Amino acid sequence: MSCHFFTKAFFLSAALLPACAALGADSFDDLLKKGDAFDRKFQATEALVYYLPAEKMQPKNVRLLVRLARQYRHLMTDATTRESKLRLGHTAQDYSQRTAALAPGDAEAQIQVAITLGKMLPILPTKEQVDASPRIKDSVDKTLRLDPRNDTAWHILGRWNRVLADISSVKRALAGMIYGSLPKGSNEEAERDLQKAITLNPNRLMHYIELGRVYAQMGRKDDARRFIEKGLAMPELEKDDPETKERGREALSKLR
Repeated sequence: MSCHFFTKAFFLSAALLPACAALGADSFDDLLKKGDAFDRKFQATEALVYYLPAEKMQPKNVRLLVRLARQYRHLMTDATTRESKLRLGHTAQDYSQRTAALAPGDAEAQIQVAITLGKMLPILPTKEQVDASPRIKDSVDKTLRLDPRNDTAWHILGRWNRVLADISSVKRALAGMIYGSLPKGSNEEAERDLQKAITLNPNRLMHYIELGRVYAQMGRKDDARRFIEKGLAMPELEKDDPETKERGREALSKLR
């Protein structure tokens, strides 16, 4: 099997490149299985050694494209510069959009666009942030129509409402004049969305910390402390949990 696919993965360690020669005998399912072993450990670079050649075999396989989007988001988390984060984020978004287009009836495929854009949002230029907002909402809405019990979708919807609720009328008017109108959100809706996420999956610390941030924005300091501290006390089980806890600690420090 040719190794030209590695040009898409500029970040891959040179030490891993010899593995390419050994991949020729692997079936698609073998490659997926081997990549999954690294995916479970959040080792994105190593997972891509197997996922990228699998993509050459089945470029429209939705379950693979979901995995590929996730690896580039993980690499985005580890990147140290805004430029590299954006580059990796755009790659993740390409896979996310392809996944959503291929599987309009699959909730996991539909939510990929919202997950990736949500992760990119803080580092996007202002105009792209404005453009991303309705796309995030559209992705979430499609997901929830297919799977109303998708706690990730409810979490993203809660964050979407919280962020939009925090935009002042002056900034909103200015953004509307320059970039186009912004959707409206509310803290009350954000609270309901995140409570729903917690009800559906009480084992994810990100739900508690984000709800705490909503309460902080609402001025409900005691509730904010309670939920943020609960999230901070939970074990880190997902790739972004350390980053989420850091946001929680930052929000907590402002309450004192």
